[in-house]
Amino acid sequence: MSDHPTRKSRTARRYKIRLGLIFTLVGMLIYLVGADPGLFALDRSPVTGFLQIAVFLVGLALICLGGYLSLDALWNGVEKSILADIGLRLVSTGYVIAVASGMADIFGFGNQPLPQIPYFGPWQAIGVIIGEAVIAVGFLLQIPYPRSMQRGRPS
Repeated sequence: MSDHPTRKSRTARRYKIRLGLIFTLVGMLIYLVGADPGLFALDRSPVTGFLQIAVFLVGLALICLGGYLSLDALWNGVEKSILADIGLRLVSTGYVIAVASGMADIFGFGNQPLPQIPYFGPWQAIGVIIGEAVIAVGFLLQIPYPRSMQRGRPS
């Protein structure tokens, strides 16, 4: 009978990891549709417009959510380290940087203010890449290392 809670938590952990990976893969697919619709024969315009930007930002949000769910399950109920908490905040901050950069024209501080057609230019691309790099660093900080997991366990 004592194994039952362990099996239950192990099953819940596996379910959470799988759900996170599903979110990540679906997010990657949506991201690719937005970033390069030509891969799926959906390219209708020579420029990257508002709809494409919105689609790849939604895909990026799903990637961030799925990555968080998967990495959170790896901690296995152990209290997270400070670095893991900082990593979560970096993922959130990186996503905000990517959204602000990608939607700069829509928000009114890009090169093409709003009566003109929004255009995803090189400066916006650099901002999104910087946001994605911050997200990647945040995910690296969320990885549970064996030493940090042993410290958090109650004796």
